[in-house]
Amino acid sequence: MVARVVGLGMALWCAVPPAFAQVGESAPAPSALDRETVVVRGAATKTGKLSVESILGAVGRTTRFRQVALSPEGTWVAWVEAASTGGSLIHAVELDVSEPKAVRISACPEARACDESSIAWSPDGKRLAFLSDALQRGQPQVYVAELGQVPARKVTSFTGPLASPRWSPDGASLAVLVMEGEGAAEAKGPSGPAARETGVVRESSPVRRVALVSVADGAHRAVSPEQLFVYEYAWSPDGTRLAFIAAPPPGDASWWLAKLYVLETANGRARVVYAPRWQLAEPVWSPDGKHVAVIEGLMSDQGVNGGDVMLVPLDGGKARNLTEGMKATATTLEWVAPRRLMFGAQVRGESAVASVDPTGQGGVTVLWKGPERVSAGGSVGLSLSRDGKRSAVVRESFAQAQNVWVGPVGDWERLTRREEDLRALVGETKDLSWKSDGVEVQGWLVAPAPSMAPTSGARAPMVTMIHGGPASGVVPSFRPDVLLFTARGYYVFLPNFRGSFGQGADFTQANRRDFGRGDLRDIVSGVDAVLARAPVDPSRIGVMGWSYGGFMTMWAVTQTQRFRAAVAGAGIANWQSYYGTNRIDAWMRPYFGASVYEEPEVYTRSSPINYVKLARTPTLVLHGERDVEVPVTQGYEFHHALKELGVKTQFIVYADEGHTLRKPEHVVDRMRRTVEWLDTHLPAGANGAPRAVASPR
Repeated sequence: MVARVVGLGMALWCAVPPAFAQVGESAPAPSALDRETVVVRGAATKTGKLSVESILGAVGRTTRFRQVALSPEGTWVAWVEAASTGGSLIHAVELDVSEPKAVRISACPEARACDESSIAWSPDGKRLAFLSDALQRGQPQVYVAELGQVPARKVTSFTGPLASPRWSPDGASLAVLVMEGEGAAEAKGPSGPAARETGVVRESSPVRRVALVSVADGAHRAVSPEQLFVYEYAWSPDGTRLAFIAAPPPGDASWWLAKLYVLETANGRARVVYAPRWQLAEPVWSPDGKHVAVIEGLMSDQGVNGGDVMLVPLDGGKARNLTEGMKATATTLEWVAPRRLMFGAQVRGESAVASVDPTGQGGVTVLWKGPERVSAGGSVGLSLSRDGKRSAVVRESFAQAQNVWVGPVGDWERLTRREEDLRALVGETKDLSWKSDGVEVQGWLVAPAPSMAPTSGARAPMVTMIHGGPASGVVPSFRPDVLLFTARGYYVFLPNFRGSFGQGADFTQANRRDFGRGDLRDIVSGVDAVLARAPVDPSRIGVMGWSYGGFMTMWAVTQTQRFRAAVAGAGIANWQSYYGTNRIDAWMRPYFGASVYEEPEVYTRSSPINYVKLARTPTLVLHGERDVEVPVTQGYEFHHALKELGVKTQFIVYADEGHTLRKPEHVVDRMRRTVEWLDTHLPAGANGAPRAVASPR
């Protein structure tokens, strides 16, 4: 729903905090390349179902890989993983040796946990740059590790948030994004908790600039314009220029207005080379330095990339869409040869790797596609060697936890040996297709664990999980929320309704100026498709979601009684009041077509609060106290209406949390309350046919 909210909603439900390993019995941090067995510990409840704590304990003992990076020559691979004791760890492995062994890369004192991340290989593949808060918790600096030598060497001494270190092509310097200005130290991004403001509300905002740092002595200078907030950047092949995506501050709110710039590093002169219609991500240079390719599309969240591959000439020519009409969504981008652009993609609900010739000959070639999630730590994609012949990915699915794999695209071999088999907690996954308003829609149906599957003639409850965004999409991945329900006997339905990634630009844009209405028709017709194919009890169907999924949950309970219980997290109840109280409102105009002050009726017709008198569904409302993207007042507004109208409801506000819950105890509490709410209101033995309520027009 709110830009940023999209992916954020997904991230919220998909996140597995390292502290989950502390739920139930704790487990030691696994050593690299060693197998660790995951066992579902803990007694079943009186109903015969596994307890929430035991399920989360099993899930928490798996390893979470946050990033994987292949060296330019493809001879080493490094990764970042969450540490069971908190923080994160970096390991590197030399490939093509008889006995590969993981080497720990760190600047962290042994006495404490550190956050170490954002790994970047030097052009010669002999050094690794990364961020670490080894000296001061919460304040990262850039470190450089020489392979085979310890410890890593600190290169910078900045104050404030840092991000995205990148080596210059000659290896003599590093670029890094540095936050500057008043409020920089408190900047936590749109998904983090908002800083409290009293007195005169500050009008100025911090700016994130590109700084160039000498690897030899740490000398640095900011090179990007001080009036622009930089989101992403890339070095030109000769190291004399930078391409970057930026907009005037405030940074959290302006990403949806960003343009593509090119800057000369010697003098800092920057010029706009592309002003897009939609949003931009993933800038990459052509080998000859004459073009920059980007992904452009309607995106609701920074970092949740999706769109078409655009080719921008730097001589002033017109940008060209290389994937126009593609029934897929590009998510990551790499230029590996003059006539070969490779990209990660979502195709319906699957991950894919494809390539396109920038000369326009031959169209798109799909190199690999599968019903799982492959990534290098962010959107669907991979880390490639310089020539594109070898790649590294993290692979996962609903039934398999994460591991690092290396090899040619689609012919990967497993490198890490962490426990990945979770089939005791989850049943069969089915790829479903159905028609809605004459258009094919796709989704995933995950069956209960084998031990909890309904017996012959019996029917099971189901929860419909609505993803955030809306510009996002469900690809089979390691999801604790899914396992939490399948392990307790539920079917889980995850629809990729209109507005989702995976079926091309037209499908992603199909809910513009129509939030809730067509989306819900897609979801409800998907529920009908499930009922026709699986033993699901129609009187025991729940619905849940976060962010845009939270809005859709609020909308669903005011439009239909197909769902007998609901959990709405960080949802928007009233688009009109939301517009003036959130701090990222720029994301809304591409979707609504105008501001709320220009066309209030477009916002009114999609606001659940205006139809709340039709609600009958017991609804649990959850929210972070200091949410920037969706203010907590939205939760108060919806809860107050339900309570006054006599609808069963409960409202939980998590102290000092933003849009994404970050404190492990709050994440566990949210999951526990969600399960208990649905168990209570979808009881075994429930009967009665669901009664539909006509959607208002």
